[in-house]
Amino acid sequence: MCLACFFAPVEHEPGTARRGLLRGAGGFALGRRAVPPAAGALLAEAVFVPEARAAEPRSSHLIFTGGDILTMAGPQPEYVEAMVVDRGRIAFLGSRAEAMQRKRAKTQVIDLAGRTLLPGFIDAHGHMIYYGKNLADASLKGVADIPELVRRMQAHAAQTPGQGWLVGMGYEPLKMAEKRAPTAAELDAISKDRPVLVVHASGHGGSMNHALMRALGIDANIADPAGGEYVRVAGSRDPLGPMEEVALIDVRNRRPPFQGAAADRVITAAAAAWARNGQTTAMECGVGLGADDVALVQHAIDRKLLPIDLVVFAKDDKIDAVTKEAYGIGQAYSAEVGGTARKLRAMRPDLDKRYVNRVRLGGAKFWLDGNPVVAWMSTPYAVPPPGRDKDFRGYSQIPDAALFKAIDDHWRTPFQINMHMMGDAAVEQALRAIEAAVARHGMQDHRPVFVHCGYARPDQIARMKKVGAIPSFLSISMFNQGDDIAPLFGPERLATTNATASMQRAGIPFTLSHDAPITPPQILPLVWAATQRTTASGKVLAPEQRIDAYSALRAVTADAAFQIREEKAKGTLAVGKLADFVILDRNPVKIPAAEIREIAVVQTIKEGRAVFTA
Repeated sequence: MCLACFFAPVEHEPGTARRGLLRGAGGFALGRRAVPPAAGALLAEAVFVPEARAAEPRSSHLIFTGGDILTMAGPQPEYVEAMVVDRGRIAFLGSRAEAMQRKRAKTQVIDLAGRTLLPGFIDAHGHMIYYGKNLADASLKGVADIPELVRRMQAHAAQTPGQGWLVGMGYEPLKMAEKRAPTAAELDAISKDRPVLVVHASGHGGSMNHALMRALGIDANIADPAGGEYVRVAGSRDPLGPMEEVALIDVRNRRPPFQGAAADRVITAAAAAWARNGQTTAMECGVGLGADDVALVQHAIDRKLLPIDLVVFAKDDKIDAVTKEAYGIGQAYSAEVGGTARKLRAMRPDLDKRYVNRVRLGGAKFWLDGNPVVAWMSTPYAVPPPGRDKDFRGYSQIPDAALFKAIDDHWRTPFQINMHMMGDAAVEQALRAIEAAVARHGMQDHRPVFVHCGYARPDQIARMKKVGAIPSFLSISMFNQGDDIAPLFGPERLATTNATASMQRAGIPFTLSHDAPITPPQILPLVWAATQRTTASGKVLAPEQRIDAYSALRAVTADAAFQIREEKAKGTLAVGKLADFVILDRNPVKIPAAEIREIAVVQTIKEGRAVFTA
């Protein structure tokens, strides 16, 4: 099978807009000014329901004018006065006068009323399926201590009848009074009979109660998996409750599946959150983290649940299973298998036919190390993380042989390899694997993604350029975790942590990503964080790595499209490209960069159809 042809074997936290639309009698209210719906209203928001296509806007021929239209096409901001959309694609960009010459009898002219229109944001690294599942769970964000965590979970249990798992996510041990994860005995206060699982905000650590241990057969006889560990009761082999990395993944993978209406909600609620934040393309970079992930993707395809595009990447040890399933889906939806259509493929005005009902397989994801407190470093942490000795350097999660084989197998194909890496030893492992493939097969346009690329040494940055690597930075982590991580990493490492400016100087394209549900699926805070690099306490970490607002916007539009190999259809406003764009209440490049995170998304449009309206 040609892996580039997945699904097509025949063919290669959201804020409220301060000046958003308010529906009222006689039309729309824009701020305090009434706007007649026929003249100045933005597109009527399309409603997406299972097994139904979205309602079309009043016209498929649209003219946008009356505000900043930022194309994102060049190294400096470029604007046009007007944009014409015809049947889901951009048909014209230029002056208002020329655009109006293209007006037809049923053309809908849309007055931006001073707002800013730019290409739709692209999720360069997120977990949309995982986020959708988490929406059914308790939020543990901001818990001050273990008693508060227990109380939140008890309240969740009271609202979640039955005998299913009780799951919560979002606690941060380093910010809690105890500076540690809860034990099984402490979680037993939530329930002694129902399985309880709580997951750290990073998604790389968690804890379980004794009922979950019994249900999964986890006891003193269980061995630690490669790249993970079960914390033990002091002086024994009995699991204490907390677990890290691959151990947590193994437990989470055995969660009972979401089915029926619950499966619908996983997809629709998550997609709505992405659209609400201006994203027209989402990502699930880890299909296989849950045992039901493939079934959920198939469910989304069959029931046409997605209003926006979704690119999926298989978890490293699930590549064969996901690819086999992908081939089956592609066969089922092809209109040319045996010359007879087995299912009607939903057509889309796209230059990229790899999608089926808005889903395509992009490649695979490998985890080379873990979160910042267990990042794989070449030298010990400046200050050891809590509970670790002075020589602690984190640890790897995948043997060289496995990674080298995966890179070698896929280097000459469009099947893209994404690799999670926080420490420089993980960066080194990735570079050695890629350099071996280059030595064997020659340089290719593979675009390997260095996910997070937390700390990379200057010598490694130069090597990244040579092999065409694309780092995707979790820029908001500087604000969320900077105060905790700075003393652990030390000043030398911080100088090239989230090294956006270094990449820019080296001529390396990079992206910004939210890694939802690790952080909310919001894009503008990523742009803000990359320009500021401030921590929650107000410190500035490595200010020399700050970038300007336009460069940060490129990282979530044009460069993000390039990363996912869709630059021919997305990422900039250009004639012939998809009419995927977002309308903001202010222009990010014309206001103080410190205010960017306050900008509101007014509307998100996918192929000329509104999928979110504030």
